Amino acid sequence: MAAESVSSLIFTPLKWTEQAACRGQHRLFFAPPGERPEARAVREAQARAVCRTCVVLGDCRSWARENREYGFWGGESEEERAAAGFRVDMPVGRVARYPRGNGQPVQPRESRIA
Repeated sequence: MAAESVSSLIFTPLKWTEQAACRGQHRLFFAPPGERPEARAVREAQARAVCRTCVVLGDCRSWARENREYGFWGGESEEERAAAGFRVDMPVGRVARYPRGNGQPVQPRESRIA
């Protein structure tokens, strides 16, 4: 197989990211260390607004679910993906916030923010 063909196979799965509305806005989609719940709610609301305008939302959500990604992808937080049955391998600092579903999808918890 030619080197050109091999490189296209390697990069093809993420080709959709070139059209993503979130390009260059990493701070909205990944929590900074020590982020407070209130700040997280605001950041994720801003990320969700960007996702609603995105033409590759479905591809992004599928990628995150299939690859057990961390952060906010395809309009979903890690907890929302976990509730849909797609948990990350090793949750970072939020194990207690994951709903318990005994391996089955569960409904996300209601927000406790006033």
